[in-house]
Amino acid sequence: MSGAVLETSASLDAVDYDPIHHLNQLFLHPSALSSINGVSKTLTNHHNALSSKINELELEQAYRPDSSLERMQTAQAELAQVFRKIEHVRSRAAETEDNITSMTADIKSLDGTKRNLTVSMTALKRLQMLTTAYEQLRALSKTRQYRECAGLLQAVIQLMKHFNSYRSIEQIATLSRGVSELQRELLEQVCEDFEMAFTQAEVASRRGMLVEACLVMDALGDTAKSRLMSWYVNTQLREYRQVFRGNDEAGNLDNIGRRYAWFKRMMKTHEDEHAVIFPPHWRANETLAVAFCDGTRDDFKGILERSMRRTDGSKLDVNLLLSCLQETLDFEQTLEKRFSNEPRASIDTLSSAEERSQSFNGLISVAFEPYLSLWVDAQDKQLGALIPKYRNSPLIAPDEEFSPQAVIPSAIELFHFYKLTLSQCAKLSTSERLLELSRILAKYLDEYAQQVLLHVLQAGGQQGPSVQDAVLVLNTADFWHINTNQLEENIKKRIDDDLVSKVDLSSQSDAFLGVASASVLALVRLVELDCEGVWREMKNMNWSAMEGAGDQSSYAGELERRVNSKAEEILGVVSKQQYARAFCDNLVDHLATDYINGIVQCRPISEGGAEQMLVDKYALTKAFTNLLSYHNPSPAPYTPPSGFVRRVEQSMNRMDPLLKTLQVRPSPPEGLVQAYLIHIGDRSDTNFKKILDLKGVRKQDCGHLIELFGIHRDSSSNEKLVQSSPLMTPLLTASGLGSASITSINSTATALNAAANTRFDATSLGEKLLSAARDIGTGSTAAAPSGLEKATINENLRNFGKFFKRDIGGLGARFGKRDESEDRQR
Repeated sequence: MSGAVLETSASLDAVDYDPIHHLNQLFLHPSALSSINGVSKTLTNHHNALSSKINELELEQAYRPDSSLERMQTAQAELAQVFRKIEHVRSRAAETEDNITSMTADIKSLDGTKRNLTVSMTALKRLQMLTTAYEQLRALSKTRQYRECAGLLQAVIQLMKHFNSYRSIEQIATLSRGVSELQRELLEQVCEDFEMAFTQAEVASRRGMLVEACLVMDALGDTAKSRLMSWYVNTQLREYRQVFRGNDEAGNLDNIGRRYAWFKRMMKTHEDEHAVIFPPHWRANETLAVAFCDGTRDDFKGILERSMRRTDGSKLDVNLLLSCLQETLDFEQTLEKRFSNEPRASIDTLSSAEERSQSFNGLISVAFEPYLSLWVDAQDKQLGALIPKYRNSPLIAPDEEFSPQAVIPSAIELFHFYKLTLSQCAKLSTSERLLELSRILAKYLDEYAQQVLLHVLQAGGQQGPSVQDAVLVLNTADFWHINTNQLEENIKKRIDDDLVSKVDLSSQSDAFLGVASASVLALVRLVELDCEGVWREMKNMNWSAMEGAGDQSSYAGELERRVNSKAEEILGVVSKQQYARAFCDNLVDHLATDYINGIVQCRPISEGGAEQMLVDKYALTKAFTNLLSYHNPSPAPYTPPSGFVRRVEQSMNRMDPLLKTLQVRPSPPEGLVQAYLIHIGDRSDTNFKKILDLKGVRKQDCGHLIELFGIHRDSSSNEKLVQSSPLMTPLLTASGLGSASITSINSTATALNAAANTRFDATSLGEKLLSAARDIGTGSTAAAPSGLEKATINENLRNFGKFFKRDIGGLGARFGKRDESEDRQR
């Protein structure tokens, strides 16, 4: 045990000592527990030995010659000595600085004296130069030697600036007053010379003197130059103001051309006789033009205001207003071209003393802007008269043939009218008037969509429009959908920045897209009409007597033939891929719905009949996937787009739950109930009764089946059943089948909340298709709707267009992701 203790003592000094491990080694067996007291005593002794050794080491460290305490005291003494040395160096530096300052004081004094002497000599020289120049200037001014005066005057003014801080000295103040007085005398003298030369018609003989006098005015500064130019402008425009402001007849809008002709004559006189007098950088010709425009604008404001306040009941003639405005715009454009190539500079005019660097565009015509609403109203009336004309115009010009890319001529005419009107208004105003015009244009885009394009789709009666008419409406709606967006961007580029956010034609663009969608549905309706005989043939078959499925039924083959024939005719004249795809998508949706309606009309249906219908459905599904091959056919083998194949399968597979349920025999009853819960999957007793009605189950057997359905429906294993199946709920069986067709308008009707389960009818397209909330009858030439009805149609058109935009937008995205084989087929 003593050896173990020694081993234990050695291991206690290890760096990675683990007491638990050590104890486990000491007490490996229960019999070793008897040595606990010995181990404890050994550990205590070891602990005491260590403590004694630590105390000895501490004492030894504290009192030996090189102890830590002594080293700390030594360091403090050395640090104090360093501080004393630093303080000594700092005092020596201060003493050295004082010595240097005392040594250089005399040098600084000499430098100051030299600088003051230099300033004094410079000031005396300048004063001598100023006095001499001043005396010479007084002498030259009396003899009107203006060229020499201009140079001396600039020198005097420049020299005088150096003595502004010396005006407290009496002699300097006297000289400053003399210079100011001489400047005033020169100003008055030059103005007097100009006035005498122009009054006595001696401009030509005194031209040289006047040119030199302008140099003096230039030296006197902007105030003097502005005074001379103001006098010159007033002199030149005095006759104009007398003639056109003091004479009611000459000042009328009828004589606006005389104003501009007078200005041209005045400008010719200026260029021939006066322009050479004034320095080019004065831009005297532009100053004259701006002053003329300012005065003319004020005249027009007064004339137009008086015209609007007439008490005799007469109104301002819109044609005269536009004629004057156009002439004014042409005049402004002429001035702009004339002065645009010259560099802009500060132009002081009569109307403003601040910098005038704006263009001439709108300088006069702005007076007409408050009255442009009359012009906008005239455009409103003109467009209002065009819409009924377009409504009754032929869709194709008599001398033209139908083309798949053709657009209704009235759309082209209206587009050019819009383009011209917008261009005119942008020249007249880019503010509120342009915004008013944009709203007028938006209003008649809605009118065109309703009263022209929808009218064509309604005009065919129960049979709908012809293929050519529907395609023309489709092309025209697409044309306006694109150009409406471009029209909005064009207006936003021209209108003022603070009004850009108020320009919005997106609803009109969506409305035209809604008309395009309606045109696609009209084409789908033409195919449905051609297939009505097929559904009658399907109904006349004895579906209750069939015991099993065979080959494809004859009605299915006939349906395939008619759909392909009509689709080939229609897709051959639909130019754009997205509309061809939309037509095929909607056609398959409608045919699938018609097939479901046909199943309902074929009651009662045996299990074999339901199986045969499934076989026919599979054959039709395969045939419908090739519909897009009729659009831009190619001799290469056709591979339908995968997206369209999925769309066809989704549409046609909607009837699978119904047919698979009908395939199950009513006996045993649990089998039919379980098949209904699996395939139809709802809790509706009414829908379950429809299945029993379609199968022709006898009434005395229905009660037990319905009771059994209720038991299985309410069991805990069927908690995930829906309340009512979207497939079965709209079906009408025994009570309402004979009088109503169940074809939904199409998938977009859901987006529009058009829940009226009615077949698409072109005669009430504007109402049933788009609002589906009210019935206005089936007359193909119904009267124009009221304002409230128009608003409802507009809103539904826009909603219809938004949904259709998402639909064809998704198509575009899918087209972009096709593989190479699909791209070749496209």
